[in-house]
Amino acid sequence: MKPRQRVICALWVALAVSCQGQDHAPLKLVATIPLPGLHDGDFDHFAPDVDGHRLFLTGEENGKVLVFDTNTNQLIHTIEDVKAPHAILIRKDLEKLFIVAGDASAVQIYDRDSYKLLGEIKVSVDADSIAYDPATHYLYVVNGGREAHTPYSLISVIDTDNSKKLRDIKIDTNHVEAIVLEKSGPRMFINLTGKSAVGVLDRNKSALSATWPLPAGDKLNVAMAFDEPEHRLFVTTRNPGKLIVLNSDSGKVITSLPAVGMVDDMSYDAPHKRLYLAGDGAVDVFEQKDSDHYALLAKVPGAFRAKTGIVVPELNRYYLAVPHHENKDAEVRVYEIQP
Repeated sequence: MKPRQRVICALWVALAVSCQGQDHAPLKLVATIPLPGLHDGDFDHFAPDVDGHRLFLTGEENGKVLVFDTNTNQLIHTIEDVKAPHAILIRKDLEKLFIVAGDASAVQIYDRDSYKLLGEIKVSVDADSIAYDPATHYLYVVNGGREAHTPYSLISVIDTDNSKKLRDIKIDTNHVEAIVLEKSGPRMFINLTGKSAVGVLDRNKSALSATWPLPAGDKLNVAMAFDEPEHRLFVTTRNPGKLIVLNSDSGKVITSLPAVGMVDDMSYDAPHKRLYLAGDGAVDVFEQKDSDHYALLAKVPGAFRAKTGIVVPELNRYYLAVPHHENKDAEVRVYEIQP
């Protein structure tokens, strides 16, 4: 083969390998929704309304809640003047939205379709993460702690049927992040970030039944996800960036792997047995080979502080929120999940 032919052949092989790698990437970008007019600042969480063909996004530092049409991938409404929105519960049966407004020290209630403010339920300052129990219709809201200048945090229990707070559960650390509920029992798992540990709370007794310290040196545990059928609890840390897999029955560490930094959102994709970790500059996609073994499948390019993402299994979509930075507008990237 002549030198020129060898070069051309090599180029074709390289192109074929590149195309094959793209075809087998776990996420395929299918749309980008531009968000001009937003200033610098983080997003916090998404909330899907699958039946209503909508997706909600809390623009925490812009004081807005953005509403997207999931059929057309367009911004269709903006709820203005929400003071540091963090998380959203959608009660489609009540036709209501429950929006956690951290700087308003409240869970604010909106009409699901007109977006009219209907009322609010007061909690402590810096209300943030939530978990919802569909069996009792109770909403659990993390609040208090550092911004309240108390050595403890609170998890407020809200009856969403009657729009009232039932009680506060005191948690003995001033920094609590994500919480997730067990469906088959009364437990709730809590990222006790101030203690570099995971707390196990008995919802019936409103008290911690166990505290599981993370491995020495692993700190700033923020995001959490749960594979309940396989009894695996997933925790991410920011210092250093890690994915830690725990046995949800015993708290034993099954494995840990290096991960992208500054992860704020983690989604477990049960149909594809994958974890998506949205962090600063990348989305790390981990494959669950079995309940004890995990591997990094791909590192999808992200953006500066693009640490808010969600899997919506019903749509086979992954959404990533990219904040405004320097001269680049904010946007939402829409990915199709590849088999």
